[in-house]
Amino acid sequence: MEPLRLLAHLQMRMTLIFSKMLILRLFVTALLFSSSSLVSFGQVKLPKLINDGMVLQRDAEINIWGWASEEEPISISFLGEEYKTIADDNGNWSISLDELPAGGPYRMTIAGINKINLEDIYLGDVWLASGQSNMELSMSRVAPLYPEEIANASNEAIRFFEVPKTYNFAEAKKKLEGGEWKPVTPTNIAEFSAVAYFFAKDLYEKYHVPIGIINSALGGSPAEAWISEDALKKFPEHYQEALRYKDPTLIDSIEQADRTRIGKWYSEIQEKDKGLAQNWKSPNIDDSSWKSMNIPGYWADTELGPKNGVVWFRKKIDLPEDWAQRPAKLLLGRIVDADSVFVNGKFIGNTTYQYPPRRYEIPAEVLKPGENIISIRIINESGQGGFVTDKKYKLISGEEEIDLTGTWKFKLGAEMPRLQGQTFIRWKPLGLYNAMINPLTNYTLRGIIWYQGESNADTPEEYEALMTTLIQDWRNKWGQENLPFLYVQLANFMESKDQPGDSNWARLREAQRKTLSVPHTGMAVAIDVGEWNDIHPLNKKDIGERLARTAKKVAYKEDIVPAGPLFDSFSREGDSIILSFKNVGGGLISKNGKSLSHFALAGKDGKFKWAKAKIIGDKVLVYHPEIKEPVAVRYAWADNPESANLYNKEGLPASPFRTDDWD
Repeated sequence: MEPLRLLAHLQMRMTLIFSKMLILRLFVTALLFSSSSLVSFGQVKLPKLINDGMVLQRDAEINIWGWASEEEPISISFLGEEYKTIADDNGNWSISLDELPAGGPYRMTIAGINKINLEDIYLGDVWLASGQSNMELSMSRVAPLYPEEIANASNEAIRFFEVPKTYNFAEAKKKLEGGEWKPVTPTNIAEFSAVAYFFAKDLYEKYHVPIGIINSALGGSPAEAWISEDALKKFPEHYQEALRYKDPTLIDSIEQADRTRIGKWYSEIQEKDKGLAQNWKSPNIDDSSWKSMNIPGYWADTELGPKNGVVWFRKKIDLPEDWAQRPAKLLLGRIVDADSVFVNGKFIGNTTYQYPPRRYEIPAEVLKPGENIISIRIINESGQGGFVTDKKYKLISGEEEIDLTGTWKFKLGAEMPRLQGQTFIRWKPLGLYNAMINPLTNYTLRGIIWYQGESNADTPEEYEALMTTLIQDWRNKWGQENLPFLYVQLANFMESKDQPGDSNWARLREAQRKTLSVPHTGMAVAIDVGEWNDIHPLNKKDIGERLARTAKKVAYKEDIVPAGPLFDSFSREGDSIILSFKNVGGGLISKNGKSLSHFALAGKDGKFKWAKAKIIGDKVLVYHPEIKEPVAVRYAWADNPESANLYNKEGLPASPFRTDDWD
């Protein structure tokens, strides 16, 4: 072939090859964008936190991160600036944005092979809310105290992100399984943490900047479940337990054993329950042979005794003509453990465990004039079954109420042996940190609020060390060494006692008070907002606002008194002890003008007696006429120090304390 013809032939071949390559590339690109089965290949992907509606931390270096193909160029366009990087060999990428002022809503574009447009973004203050059930408790649970707050809730500048509740022992996860940013609206607010909502609202009203709350809390969880593996090594017992649960076969075997045992118990109870077999929910049965019991109360205190299993309750109520065909609300306080409720034989609702308040809606067609029957089937797995005292038991229609306390008929449906409870694997050490905290650590925060401790109250001696470790651990993981950490001291709970005594709840509160020695921490005292018969008190507004007050001091550097009086030092003068305090503020006061109470004094014998106490300037003098050589003072040292009344003029309660360290 002649040289010129050969050259032309080669050029044609090369052009054809390049054309085919271009067509192939366009075809692959089209597949990437059109096929859901291939969408993960070569495309930018973002964590759940980086999404529409997010709040990013103002005035700080913030991270935007995600995943792509290896060495894929990534760019971010935001507020007129463009930021670029290249994904590493594993496809990970991260871009730091400059310190940006509060504002919004804004739009962000993130581009690689594909392009993602994020809308409705705000810059403000981001707070992590964590702990156990009292942080988790939603606005829907506290709705009876705050109906107008829920009905009128509307603030686009307050956003919540709910972290999925899960655990992992095998690895520290980098991705969340789900979650989305949601603004405060009457529809959304019901699911938001009540403490975190009131905290966010208070800060927003003060500073008028957007507030983002990342809620990562789980009911019943102990502190050790929230600590990383490296930090957990300081606690050998917890660390060894965490290592055990890295074995998935162990978890599977425990869960299978639990399912089998619990399933068998409930199957047997269904078979044995005479109430089901004989239709005791019917309004027409003869209950003349049933025993009587005053409600609220526990059937262990009746002739039935401390039996577990199923007990049925019935009450007849007469309703006037105007109640017929009207919807109504049925309030049944709290019931231990599970209940199913019927009115005139019709199923109204059920609750499967003891803690939630029983609030049932009765449809309009159920009630009738004259006699109506309320039937309740209660399943009690262990302990005392029945109706928690000092709660509301009412039938309500419009403005009218009928009291349901008093005499009810009851009968044992089935007696069962005590059921061994479920193994709560999700509460074991390490698991919650790995799944619910580690995926958040790239997201810049303004601070952390924490409400937890009830699940560690049986071992208060280690709690200060646990919390000191947790705080430092989280600060290390976030790379924010001065990250504010604000927490709630345990509320008053359980029955009050007539005489001074020791208390694990008091000792845990002491551990919480001592944790204030960690820099950049703050504590909200809660011994005046609890409920003696409910570990989940409804007053979350005071808690949220007290946390916000500590935030104003610790995070926002305001010159304010952050909390109530804190014990500082003491001295002995004759037969009295003089106490000095921090956070005196405008001065010490006795709430409601009553004499100071819940101070106890001990001599050398170590026996505490209720003492006299009076305010002298910024100090408190404590004495007892029978104790001539006092050695120690304790204040509000009880599970439920309901009469404790030392406050500052800012209206904040003093933290419980003791001057001794006796075991």
